[in-house]
Amino acid sequence: MKAIIGKKVGMTSIFGTDGKQTACTIIEAGPCVVTQVKTKETDGYNALQIAFGDKKDKHATAAEKNHFAKANTPAKKISREFRDYSIEKILGESITVEIFTEGEKVDVVGTTKGKGFQGVVKRHGFSGVGQQSHGQHDRQRAPGSLGNSSDASRVMKGMRMAGRMGGDRVKLKGLQVVKIFPEKNYILVSGSVPGHNGAIVFIQK
Repeated sequence: MKAIIGKKVGMTSIFGTDGKQTACTIIEAGPCVVTQVKTKETDGYNALQIAFGDKKDKHATAAEKNHFAKANTPAKKISREFRDYSIEKILGESITVEIFTEGEKVDVVGTTKGKGFQGVVKRHGFSGVGQQSHGQHDRQRAPGSLGNSSDASRVMKGMRMAGRMGGDRVKLKGLQVVKIFPEKNYILVSGSVPGHNGAIVFIQK
């Protein structure tokens, strides 16, 4: 596995040599710092911990400062561990977007936008009960019947109802790396990526 931590910047379009337009998401990925190297001998498994985004010194705890000081780097906002990293890296070394190549397929992990408490029409795509009639009002977006009558006399588990929507961890597989700008640490991947602009995402292969 090879991976990098980034920040979603926004969306754009790229026109290929054949004139075909491709919708892309711009991700500012890295540079990330290797903050811990785990091996089978010392930790029982092989992994690489990488960190991204500088954190103000006053917001970092003493434990964080000491941990990142071993890698000779200031405290970071985000750190994640990736098992069985395919590229040999040493403590304190940087990881940039150049670990990926244009045309390569990658997986992108992010957290979707939080929508708060939503009804069944928005959350599950229900069409509502129907039009208003005599003696009936505010029913256009209602969920309709929910449970059984006298037999079970309850709402069964798993019933699609109103509730909290969004804020889920999502992995999109097989997105193509369309373009890489190493001087700006930008990587353009095809299609949309979960999360708002500025959200943290993980690109892995």
